[in-house]
Amino acid sequence: MALAPLIPSNWSSFPQEFRLRLGTNVGRQRVMKANEELLVVAHLVPEHDETGRRGVLFWRDSQGEWRCSNGDPGKVALGIHLDRYAKKIDHYETQETAAILADDYLPLLEGLAPLVRSSRNLMETLEEARKALPEERTLIDHRDRAYDLSRQAELLYEDAKNSMDVAVIRRADEQASSTHQMTVAAHRLNMLAAMFFPFATLGAIFGTTLTDNWSWSHSALPFILFLMTGLLIGLTLAQFIARPANKQIH
Repeated sequence: MALAPLIPSNWSSFPQEFRLRLGTNVGRQRVMKANEELLVVAHLVPEHDETGRRGVLFWRDSQGEWRCSNGDPGKVALGIHLDRYAKKIDHYETQETAAILADDYLPLLEGLAPLVRSSRNLMETLEEARKALPEERTLIDHRDRAYDLSRQAELLYEDAKNSMDVAVIRRADEQASSTHQMTVAAHRLNMLAAMFFPFATLGAIFGTTLTDNWSWSHSALPFILFLMTGLLIGLTLAQFIARPANKQIH
């Protein structure tokens, strides 16, 4: 993104040295000093799906007056800039509190990652500005607040990451439990099939009436024999299915 439009047209006394040191892109957050004038190049609060970085300039002229390229009141511009970071962090804290599933944490982490980097770099930039202009006492307060925001963003990112890991483990446990229940149900079904398969086979061969026109079919003995044979074969099959697989020795 071109940085030139960030320099307001009414900054007629903006030092030429600063203009020459500003590239076509905003670049990293940094501090420039020329004589008694100071320029802080900062990034606006990064959005979730933002690939580039939008810049904002904070210029302190030789008279000690602050000006901001986005039109914020110069004296409180840095404070307002930090307020926007604080508001974004609060927004993500609300999302983190409401998140339950792992899918809820993924967009949260994607949004927090650039915010963590940007807030850390902002804190380092303000520390550099404080060293460059030690007589400007307000920079100490802004530096300290930027440190608090950077730390808050880092802790929120770590909490969200840990919570997502727990959610992933919980989901894996639930899936493992569901898989185990399905395995047990399938095993029980196989046992039932093994028990009744011989009855179905014998019934298909002889019929459950055991052929009415046979002389011995009028006795209960063939049917009892039919049941006992099916039960014996069924138990044998069930034991065969329930038998644990032999471990291979390498």
